[in-house]
This record gives sequence, structure tokens and C-alpha cells, in this order.
Amino acid sequence: MLEKVKKVALTSLGCKVNQYDAAALTNLFEKRGYKVVSFSEEADIYVINTCTVTHLADRKSRQLIRRAKRMNPVSLVIVTGCYAQVSPEEVKNIPEVDVVAGTRSLNQVVDLVEKIYLGESIETRYNLVGRFNCVQPYEELPVLSMTERTRAYVKIQEGCNNFCTYCIIPYARGPLRSRQPEKVLDEAASLLQKGFKEIVLTGIHIGAYGQDMESQINLTNLLSFLTNIPALKRLRLSSIEPQDVNPALIKFIATQPKICRHFHIPLQSGDNEILRNMGRRYNVREYRDLANLIRERIKGVALTTDLIVGFPGETEQQFKNTCLFVREIAFSRLHVFKYSPRPGTLAATFPNQVKEPVKKERSELLISLGKELAHSFALQHVGHEVNVLVEEEAGFYPGYLKGLTDNYLTAIFPGSLELRGQIVKVKVKGVENNLLKGMII
Repeated sequence: MLEKVKKVALTSLGCKVNQYDAAALTNLFEKRGYKVVSFSEEADIYVINTCTVTHLADRKSRQLIRRAKRMNPVSLVIVTGCYAQVSPEEVKNIPEVDVVAGTRSLNQVVDLVEKIYLGESIETRYNLVGRFNCVQPYEELPVLSMTERTRAYVKIQEGCNNFCTYCIIPYARGPLRSRQPEKVLDEAASLLQKGFKEIVLTGIHIGAYGQDMESQINLTNLLSFLTNIPALKRLRLSSIEPQDVNPALIKFIATQPKICRHFHIPLQSGDNEILRNMGRRYNVREYRDLANLIRERIKGVALTTDLIVGFPGETEQQFKNTCLFVREIAFSRLHVFKYSPRPGTLAATFPNQVKEPVKKERSELLISLGKELAHSFALQHVGHEVNVLVEEEAGFYPGYLKGLTDNYLTAIFPGSLELRGQIVKVKVKGVENNLLKGMII
């Protein structure tokens, strides 16, 4: 290692997969002896792990790149993530950028940094971004530790083969690559040994886990292996596509108290024509049947979803269809996105692009509906007991702690921070700002 300890600061935009990748990169730097500091501090190296799911994400990425160079004009600025992977030349042409690394060359970043500092590399700009092959192995980049103290993310696969017409992610993340089950189990066991109580399985298309492998493994098999780890208290799934939630998976989860009663299943639209134009692989009836089956088998389950408003050609009636369907399903939480044309995607070429003011209005209406539905779901828990994983102090309620129930509700209650990381039983007395408010029993 170099004589002077270099300081590195990392920041990550976007999804949980990006956060996982940033944690893995942090571990790589720490392993080589670098000191990891806050992104708001002066550092020798800045890593911006970017997102490109919307044009706003691109803009935020560029702002962070410029901010990094302002904090230390002689620093090395490295850009990783989806924006760098999809638009490497655009990113490389930003004056403040020194290295463009994308999503598939993270394990080369630290080696390149050391070559630069040792004077072994004489280029002034570096582009590590490579194209994905049709058949691509999973790039093992394990996480040894995380900044969160209670929940740990474990990536089980990378990439997606769906190519929905609006989505840039298959271009940014490449084809489906599943991680070997023994690697997933080893990483989960290691994180649990460090004191984490909840493991969140993450990836770009987790429901397709195993489909690219010669062995007959699937997501249900993987869950079965994980639930056999004695130290595991909770196992949570991140976003999973409707067509991947099959009766066998639901039946297994219903029998496993360790698996959280929470399904995040993207809907995107409640109108069949819009779903077809999006290239989604289900219709409204199929989604309704799925939601009903889950609720029939798993009592108290939380159903959360993603929605896109203002998709090209979306009429007022089609938007109303979405609102009616969302109310019918009674989701417990909505993530609402305004459609953003992504260069290179099919939907970006569609006629009848919806104007921004219309997108804004529709977004606000759905967000308002989401708050109403979230409040209704929270109220169902008043008078009941819930198990809460204690996470931190509830700063806005002095003397209170806050944590997460297995069905994805935030609860607040009086208590000492010594309880952080423990699962406690809370009697819910009321709901305030969509938070469950109660007492430990």
C-alpha cells in the first residue's frame, strides 16, 4: 500500500442495488488501507455511483460530480453506476471526471487508482466501461460490512432480460446473471454473524433468480436455504415482478415466519392498453388475482408498488383507470414516478408524449391517494401487537425509538437506544403521520 493514507469519499444515487454496489466498493477501498470519509469532507478520491432511471437522476449525478471537484480540485473523481454505463462518452466529457467505470468494472477501480498514484498509468482520462455479452457471468463483488446496523442487503442476481419499453436498466445492467447460492448463503451468514437481524434480498430482477443456471434452482429454493440459517431473524424480498410471484412461492412464504409479510410488486399502470405499450407481461385481471391470492394466504401482508404516470399516449381516462385500480387493490405504499424518456428505449420514440404539467398533476394526485391508503393500512394495526426491529432514535419525537415492522410500517415508541438491533413487541395505541405509535410490552 502507498505510504500516505489516501482518503476516499463515496456517494450513491438510486436503488438498493446501487447501495449494495457502493458498499462493496467501500469494502474494497478499506481492504487496501484507504480511509473512507463522508462525501461532505475533503478527500483525495471521490466516487459517485450514479443512477440513470430518469433525466433528473442524470442531472443529480452531474451536480455531485461537480461538487466533488469543488471540494478538492486536485482530487481523483471516479464515476460508476448506471449513468456511466449507458452514457460513458457523455460522462467522460464532463471536465471534472477522471475515471468512468460503469457497472461491470467495479472490481478494477481500486487497482486503477493505485496505478495512477504510483505513476504507472499516464492517461489523463480513463474509461473502464465495457459492453455486456449476451451470456455474462455474475461478477462476484461481496459485501463484508455495511453502514446500516440493523438491516443488510445481499445481492442475489444482476441484470434483466425483460426490456420494458420505458426502461433503460437492461442496457445499464446487462443480461440476467444469478449469483451462486453458496455465495449468497456465505455472505448472509457472515453479515448475520456481525449482528444484523434482517437480510434484504436485492437485485434487478430477483424473481428470475436461477433461470440462467444449469441447476434447477429458483427463488423459492434459495429462500428455503436461507431460512435454515439459525441466526436469521428476518428475511425480506425487494421488488419482484408480478409474473414471478407464483403460487409455490406464496405458499412457501406463508409457512415461514422468518420471511417478512411484504411484497413490493410493480404495477406501473392500471390500464391494460398502457401495460401492453409498456411491454409489461401481465394485465389488470392477472394482477388483481395475484393480489387476492397473496392476501388470502398471508394475513396482514403489505402490498406496495411502483407506478409511472404520463407514459406516452396516456389519456385522462387511462389515468383514472389506474387511480381506480390502485384504490381497489388498496396498496399500503405507492412509489410514483413521472415518465421520463430514456434515449435508446422504444418508448422514447412513441408519439403523443405527455406534457410535463400533466405528468406533474397526475403524479400529485396519485401521491395524495397513496398517503390516504397508507393511513388506512396503518389504522388497521391500532390495538394490535407488532414486532418491530429497532433501528434508531426517532429524532422528531424526543425519547422515542423508531423501527420497522415485518409488514413495512414504521413504528415509534419510548425506549433506550440500547435496544437498537433488537426485535421488540409493541402494542399500537394510535397512528400519527402514518407512523404506528405505541409502547413496548
